Amino acid sequence: MLFRIQYLPPLLIYASAGVSSLTNIVGLFFLKDYLDLSAAFIASIGFWAGIPWALKMPIGFIVDKFWSFKNYLVYLGAFVVFVSLLIMYQLLANREYMESMLPISTWFVVSAILIPIGYVIQDVVADAMTVEAVDSSKIGNEPALALKKEHTMVQLYGRFAIIFGTILVSALNLFIFYDIDISNKVLVNNTYAKIYFFSLGIPFISVSGIILSKIFNKKNKLSIKKSSMKKTFNSLDYKILIGSIVFVLLTLFLGLSKIPFSQEIILITSLILISTLINFLIKDLSTEKRNTIIGSALIIFVFRSMPGPGQGLAWFEIDILGFDQYFLSFLALISGTLTLLGMIIFRNFMIKTTLPRLFIILSIISSILFLPSIFMYYGLHNFTSQLTNGFVDQRFIALINSAVESPLSQVAMIPLLAWIARNAPDKYKATFFAVFASFTNLALSSRELFTKYLNKIYIIEREIIDSDTEVVLTNSNYDKLDELLITVLFITLITPILFIFLIQKTKFKSRE
Repeated sequence: MLFRIQYLPPLLIYASAGVSSLTNIVGLFFLKDYLDLSAAFIASIGFWAGIPWALKMPIGFIVDKFWSFKNYLVYLGAFVVFVSLLIMYQLLANREYMESMLPISTWFVVSAILIPIGYVIQDVVADAMTVEAVDSSKIGNEPALALKKEHTMVQLYGRFAIIFGTILVSALNLFIFYDIDISNKVLVNNTYAKIYFFSLGIPFISVSGIILSKIFNKKNKLSIKKSSMKKTFNSLDYKILIGSIVFVLLTLFLGLSKIPFSQEIILITSLILISTLINFLIKDLSTEKRNTIIGSALIIFVFRSMPGPGQGLAWFEIDILGFDQYFLSFLALISGTLTLLGMIIFRNFMIKTTLPRLFIILSIISSILFLPSIFMYYGLHNFTSQLTNGFVDQRFIALINSAVESPLSQVAMIPLLAWIARNAPDKYKATFFAVFASFTNLALSSRELFTKYLNKIYIIEREIIDSDTEVVLTNSNYDKLDELLITVLFITLITPILFIFLIQKTKFKSRE
């Protein structure tokens, strides 16, 4: 597997994002045990948390025009991430003091919004570094295939860095939660606080990437060339900058206002603005190339927009199936390890397979993977456990399901990122990457919006117990979970395949 030393700085920035999963399990239980929030409201938080990724557009433009100042953006992102993690640490370590200023749910929402802002700032710089790391002048025979291969490998290393970070913190979580007495609420709370305290070191990983970047840039001709670019603005620059600023301001205005259907309005206007920016960036390409890019982008958007079951499934796994912090840590460790193996096994498949075929295969597999959860809702694990003397129980089924599911998100993500990097115009590499990444990330906001709709139709409730009186405030209700999962399964299976079939019959047929 090809590896160049200039890949390392952005990989450390990506690794910090992977290590951030240290707090995922704690965050899940914090939501369940400390906050009285519905599954639909939590899905709406996911929508707003996805919107800051739209900042990639103006930030990407700035990175393109002022490459030599990229370090300061990484420092800023690291500071924002630090503040977000500090809020969560204080909520656990000094809850009464934090509640004296703002409700605990408000602090949580602030932290949930801040952390993606910090990571998106750093991610833009890392993305630009990976695009610049591939020197097309060194590509020999079969340039198209060679470029696709190297861009795919660079993005594979990026995903490697992220997943390796998750494996490390999964192992740490496994150690921390080993043999913990979950009935001792004070001990559990202190353990959660300890994990968030450890997480305060995460921002320094990305900063170390910039320190290495400074060292490598002294010998990196690509960086020298990039930093010496003239910082003059042309008409396209102004269109991109103004469009990006309008998008961000509109998002903030609608997000802070109480206009009905503000999420839907933001999604639609965001799609219009980003589509306009994409048109600006690809207008000089040939008609065939432009149509292929549009068709590929639409296929990717639809695939990534498919709704999920939301928090209700996680609550069911915790409350009914008995998945505790230790088992979820173990599951995360297994998932991360298998994802790394899956990326190695499927790397040639990702390089050689066309995007339409890839996403048809992934849609079929993704839908099938909801079946174990549906079967366990109906008690299949009780039957298999009796049949195998307790061996094939709910945890065994979850492990097998996770083993198959783990590599899927990255198998979809790596060709997507490589496709964006490969099609980026020379002058606007970071901007192109940021605009298309924002477009595909809007699909995730769309996913959260659709998930919220489904959670309002199929209402799932978890048991809520007053922490002081131990009185049950709300009884759990998972009666609609099977209908929710079956609905998500069919949407995931039918919608992308039908759309791909239709788009491939038009002039926007994807040839990627």
